[in-house]
Amino acid sequence: MELAIIIAVVVVALVFDYTNGFHDAANAIATSVSTGALKPRVALAMAAVMNFVGAFLGQKVAQTVSETIDPGTGTHGLVIVMCGLLGAITWNLITWYYGLPSSSSHALIGGLVGAAVAAGATANWDVVLEKVVLPMFISPVVAFSLGFAVMIGIMWAFRNANPARANRGFKVAQSVSAAAMALGHGLQDAQKTMGVIFLALLTGGYVSASDDLPLWVIVSAATAISLGTWSGGWRIMRTLGRRIIHLDPARGFAAESVAASVLYTTAYVFEAPISTTHTITSAVMGVGATKRLSAVRWGVAKSILTAWVLTFPAAALVAAVCYWVAHIFLP
Repeated sequence: MELAIIIAVVVVALVFDYTNGFHDAANAIATSVSTGALKPRVALAMAAVMNFVGAFLGQKVAQTVSETIDPGTGTHGLVIVMCGLLGAITWNLITWYYGLPSSSSHALIGGLVGAAVAAGATANWDVVLEKVVLPMFISPVVAFSLGFAVMIGIMWAFRNANPARANRGFKVAQSVSAAAMALGHGLQDAQKTMGVIFLALLTGGYVSASDDLPLWVIVSAATAISLGTWSGGWRIMRTLGRRIIHLDPARGFAAESVAASVLYTTAYVFEAPISTTHTITSAVMGVGATKRLSAVRWGVAKSILTAWVLTFPAAALVAAVCYWVAHIFLP
């Protein structure tokens, strides 16, 4: 019975990973597609490949995710993990349907914490606050500020350049920056699913806390997020690439480069599972603000901000409800 539940948790975790891929596909490629630097299908193929490669570049974020809660052991602990995943998947689908680029990362952590609290299990609040909540607020501010600063630097450096020639050059450069962004997305987001699967294996007694991630966990998570990315995410892509601000190639390159840099830094230095969605959206707003503040469609930004604020508690609430329903059938 317990083995069957572990298998079910792994399958649901990979479903979440898939929804993460199509929900967040826009993160890596929306700016490049909207500026005409890459064709949509070419951009999706590139993002899928780079997502897959990025999943193999580290395990620190996965370790952080696996430490966010202590569900205990046995069937009850596995049900807590399952309900956390269901909460995250539900919120991903809701925000995808409405085209809102919310955070799959915060949906996942919120779901796990919500299920744990509902079950009376231990949520590791030091880890949640230090490596999830604080980066949730800090990373968008950093991305916005760096996006603004980098774009000012580009505008000054190319102030005498021929506009048409500069645009062509930045379109080529965007191929590199979009690939770097997709690689960072794989580095960050595939690891989150790996962390949940490792947590399930740990709860079931199949691994110990000091073990490395099994290779099959890495490969399966990398494959799921890549397939999800390939399936697209056109609703969110329109919001991120066009509705916030109309980007030119230089601003697209600046936003992608800044976002990728923030993703790598937080993964390797701070081991924090930050939101790729928050990061790239804030960077897009930052580079857009260099035109003029009114160039950014702040009404759209307000809707996105609302989704950001609601993500953690909404996913937690759905996960808690899932646990309360499941608890009826628990022995």
